[in-house]
Amino acid sequence: MYLGVCGWPVAHSRSPAMHNAALAAVGLLEWRYLALPLPPELFAETVRALPAAGFRGVNVTIPHKEAALELADRASDAAREIGAANTLTFERDGAIVYALKQAGAKEIRIWNRTKERAQALADEFGATTGDEPGEIIVNCTSIGLHDPSATFKALPLRADDLCVGRTVVDLVYRNGGTLLLNTAKANGAEVVDGLEILVAQGAASLERWTGRTAPDQAMREAVVDIAAP
Repeated sequence: MYLGVCGWPVAHSRSPAMHNAALAAVGLLEWRYLALPLPPELFAETVRALPAAGFRGVNVTIPHKEAALELADRASDAAREIGAANTLTFERDGAIVYALKQAGAKEIRIWNRTKERAQALADEFGATTGDEPGEIIVNCTSIGLHDPSATFKALPLRADDLCVGRTVVDLVYRNGGTLLLNTAKANGAEVVDGLEILVAQGAASLERWTGRTAPDQAMREAVVDIAAP
């Protein structure tokens, strides 16, 4: 049985090592989790063919999350409200704003490199737009993944914004931490690394696909031990 992660690019993903360690830990030695590099023009065609190739499900990363929801025959309430999916399960016979609202955030401000996209998200979820950072700052873009120096050029943040009293979350992960998180940590802010988000998402996916309790610690150790590209 196969599982995988679809993205473009996807070579940087630590999901294969994390999930293969988890599968071994729960005794599913015949299962394999693979990296599936799919350009956008091949995504839909390839995903439709995966069940016949022995795949039980896949995680989906940039830039395919909205396309994944469009492919799904059924979607969770969360995926429908978000407008994107990060997990596909193939059965025989899916974002940050939604999570913040579910957690009780009183005010959410959205920044996007495209102002129209930011406004559309704000309108959809009852949020606002603007560059003024709040108490919790979440980077859910790919900024900082390949070029750490681009972080403060591309995001509407200054180093002084990342200070005591704020919590900074970066979904991007790198060995040694991202520039965003390292700056925040140095300034006294609380930080949440993208690897913790990856482990939590991976554990939820694994439990859905296999029906087994995910070995969180084995998954965490597997991703921490890998050298980033």
